[in-house]
Amino acid sequence: MAALPIEDYALIGDRHTAALVGKNGSIDWLCLPRFDSSACFAALLGTEEHGHWQFEPVDDYTVTRRYIGDSAALETTFTTDSGQVTMLDLMPVGDGRADVVRRLTGVGGTVRMRHEWVVRADYGEVRPWVHRERVDDVELIVAIAGPDKFALRGPRLPKAADHRHSDEFDVREDDELTWSTTWVPSWADLPESIVAPARIAETIDESNDWAASCRTDVPHRDLVVRSLVTLRMLTHAKTGGIVAAPTTSLPEDFGGERNWDYRFCWLRDASLTLESLVTAGFTDEAKLWRGWLLRAVAGDPEDMQIMYTIDGGRRLPERELDHLPGYLDSRPVRIGNGAADQRQTDVLGEVMIALDLARKAGLALDKDSWALQRALVDELAEHWQEPDNGLWEIRGPLRHFTHSRVMVWAAFDRGISAAEEHGLEAPVERWREIRAAVRDEVLAKGFNAERNSFTQHYDTTEVDASLLVLPLVGFLPGDDPRILGTIEAVEHDLMRDGLLLRYRTESGVDGLSGGEHPFLACTFWLVSAYAEAGRPDDARELLDRLAGLANDVGLLSEEYDAGNCRMVGNFPQAFSHLTLVQAAFRLSRLEQP
Repeated sequence: MAALPIEDYALIGDRHTAALVGKNGSIDWLCLPRFDSSACFAALLGTEEHGHWQFEPVDDYTVTRRYIGDSAALETTFTTDSGQVTMLDLMPVGDGRADVVRRLTGVGGTVRMRHEWVVRADYGEVRPWVHRERVDDVELIVAIAGPDKFALRGPRLPKAADHRHSDEFDVREDDELTWSTTWVPSWADLPESIVAPARIAETIDESNDWAASCRTDVPHRDLVVRSLVTLRMLTHAKTGGIVAAPTTSLPEDFGGERNWDYRFCWLRDASLTLESLVTAGFTDEAKLWRGWLLRAVAGDPEDMQIMYTIDGGRRLPERELDHLPGYLDSRPVRIGNGAADQRQTDVLGEVMIALDLARKAGLALDKDSWALQRALVDELAEHWQEPDNGLWEIRGPLRHFTHSRVMVWAAFDRGISAAEEHGLEAPVERWREIRAAVRDEVLAKGFNAERNSFTQHYDTTEVDASLLVLPLVGFLPGDDPRILGTIEAVEHDLMRDGLLLRYRTESGVDGLSGGEHPFLACTFWLVSAYAEAGRPDDARELLDRLAGLANDVGLLSEEYDAGNCRMVGNFPQAFSHLTLVQAAFRLSRLEQP
């Protein structure tokens, strides 16, 4: 059976890793114990034979889903002609364990359910040694493969046949049946059961309590809060690393080669996520991420990468998994990311903006943090004129991308502000000179007077949706004629079905075959740009349209195929959710008296 449409999945997680749960009750993607560990359920990128865990009615059914309040606990309701069952899915938090808990409750009548547990280690390639053993006088199914051990607990354990475990049973009104899958290192003893009702309630309450402190003065508040909860789920609870998405190789072009591993921490995406969380009033996450940043980039500033692993590791070798056919036959399936070695000079600008915002929100100054920031800005001062790959990680010739140049300006601008406002030691005069030089260069080389628009890079007349960021970072006012002209050019060249592409792939700038669909983050940027340009009605209308693209539980992918009403790309995507949050708060500020 092929994987479901991307929009039919929901996310559960414990802030160490996360799972995708389909409307059909199947967990088709789960990496244990970390976001970037190998998957034990990988049907998302293959078939059921590559691992999944499913509870589903035997007979025809309808399904509805919701999260419990503002938590990460998912409730799925199956309704058949003979009865109704709810399924609660969650991953308990706060104890350093790696467990998935699934609880079936009979609501009315009787529902015949099918249970299937197929564990495959190393992204679905390795069939583990599976046996039964007793722990604390309770029988478990245990699967072992190399460094991994998985254990299934529950009131009914499925029977083995043809390298999978299956069962059928009835759920009657008021029945409550709970299973769990637990991961431990293969050499470790299995811990005690974690399915106690009190433990489940603690996990739900913890997330609800966190979300309760979110500001409420924003349009589409429920979707904003769900986005913030999702961003928090993508933030590692111990290290502070923020992954771009919990998945790899969900394609940007169905059947094509634009398939990338997003289970890592991009400095840019993490910085933007931090901005969104701080804007919403959450500063503890800022302190946690700042600590991750200090550790990840410690050492020579010349060695700073654009991305790291969740614990700050630097090596992310990219390779292809030939045994997986890919989502909708989209090959290759990749793990690791070769873009880690690229030069992207916009990254430091995003980092400095996020830390500037955190300081203004009350995050206490830290001398080590400022020493690092100064060292990084000083390093940029030596190389700011060099071309780069740009924020879209163009795998082609290095160019002077206009967005990158503006973010270089932003890095110096925020560094100067920090030094002046907080009395921090820095070569402010030199930074001012460079800031002015960058601005003059961008206005002279990154702007096309004939089009009355900024351009993607200095050697083209093409535009790029990232140009919408210029007013958002304060490079020019939102109502400056050059910004208004850029918005018009972006609308003309990149709008498809009311949504924005990142850039025109037909230009050949990225050197890849195939095309892609509109990029949701870019369209949220347009909402913000409309707000800054004095077009609040257009901003509200577009935000309403985008809010309607979220799936039934409020999640967004990277891209959207409007023609077929399909989500596209890795899911859920931090970039989409963080730009939603930013757009909603920017519009909220505009509407305040």
